[in-house]
Amino acid sequence: MNSPDVIVIGGGTGGYSTALRAAALGLDVVLVERDKVGGTCLHRGCIPSKAMLHAAELVDGIAEARERWGVKATLDTVDWPALVATRDDIVSRNHRGVEAHLAHAGVRVVRGSARLTGPRSVQVAGVDGEPGMFDLSARRGLVLATGSRPRTLPGLAPDGRRVVTSDDALFAPGLPASVLVLGGGAIGVEYASFHRSLGADVTLVEAADRIVPLEDADVSRHLTRGLKKRGIDVRAGARLLDAEVLDDGVRARVRTARGETLTVEAERLLVAVGRDPVTDGLDVAAAGIGTDERGFVVPADWDRLETAVPGVHVVGDLLPPPSLGLAHASFAEGLLAAETLAGVPSAPVDYAAVPRVTYSSPQTAAVGLSEAEARARGHEVEANSMPLTAVAKGMVHGQGGMVKVVTEADGGRVLGVHLVGPHVSEMIAESQLIVGWDAEPSDVARHVHPHPTLSEAVGEAFLTLAGRGLHQQ
Repeated sequence: MNSPDVIVIGGGTGGYSTALRAAALGLDVVLVERDKVGGTCLHRGCIPSKAMLHAAELVDGIAEARERWGVKATLDTVDWPALVATRDDIVSRNHRGVEAHLAHAGVRVVRGSARLTGPRSVQVAGVDGEPGMFDLSARRGLVLATGSRPRTLPGLAPDGRRVVTSDDALFAPGLPASVLVLGGGAIGVEYASFHRSLGADVTLVEAADRIVPLEDADVSRHLTRGLKKRGIDVRAGARLLDAEVLDDGVRARVRTARGETLTVEAERLLVAVGRDPVTDGLDVAAAGIGTDERGFVVPADWDRLETAVPGVHVVGDLLPPPSLGLAHASFAEGLLAAETLAGVPSAPVDYAAVPRVTYSSPQTAAVGLSEAEARARGHEVEANSMPLTAVAKGMVHGQGGMVKVVTEADGGRVLGVHLVGPHVSEMIAESQLIVGWDAEPSDVARHVHPHPTLSEAVGEAFLTLAGRGLHQQ
């Protein structure tokens, strides 16, 4: 028990995927987790938020049915306890599934808080009534997967009610009538979209000159248009000056992009300005491992995700860019770390080919380089954009959106694909293969997309780039 092949510290997506793969390869694995396996993604992030966003989509559908299709449906009320119960049931069933997978694989899960005592040794202190302190030593190596927490702002402490983070926004009491969201990245946009769907007045403030600033500029433009059309007050290039917590809400002053001071009063202030790695109590220095100025653990070998200490690997949100802080990237990192420890050949994670999705309404999905990134890297670029409303299924949905393809000039390989619109999160997998396999437009154009579908717009965009344009003018 005390000398397994591999010790994994942290049971989130990166940690439990490492453990499952390592066990499948015949290694003896102990997984140390101080809370619940599944981590932030399962319990506070990806899964509960997407469950709530699905409920929001149903609410939006009632409005569309009435206003666009003549279906005289009305929304009586949102039964918040029932909505929460369904969300919690989905999370609970997923949690039990992860626990069952780990048990079936033979992974020993230890409930406790881990502290490194050497390059391959760990001291575990029991939590919440679990047995006291004991030591573990790994024969092959350690994997650090302790994740991240929401970044907070000085002088604006979250209270779980008036001031909330993405970790507790879904668990705050009831539905607020108004929300001020600080941060226009994927998390902030999703929460702004959710609250607007359920009837709240929403102001979205982003310090950069556009929302989702890491995505292609055309994605930001189309997403901003879609959010504003829904009644969300989008303020890019704006900064919070100060905020005051009141008995019934929050009053904030915001400096707008034009230099004006805007006072916003809302029942709830949601801080979504990024996430910080969690290493407190881990004592990475005891193992000879350092962190950068932001607290990330930087691999010495990105191809193996191995630190400067041989046999100590890092996965998930502890990694700095180019890692993406996304659950599906963590799965890939976990596979790589486990296979490396098992001595099995494993390809490095190609972060450029990892899809990025914002599950708002409208959604965004992208893989590869933006047009600006491609040009900055010295590529001669050709780009083609096509509105989703140029295909029949896009007209049916009536939500706008677009497909943008970025390629090397003269029919060269595809560098990036960028989508905005309904259900594009389900359309990006095709483009992941296109970018990951260095396809050219002519390679894609020879394949037939079903009609009528939204994916047809992707096919049409590639047909045009291949010189075989059909409907695109």
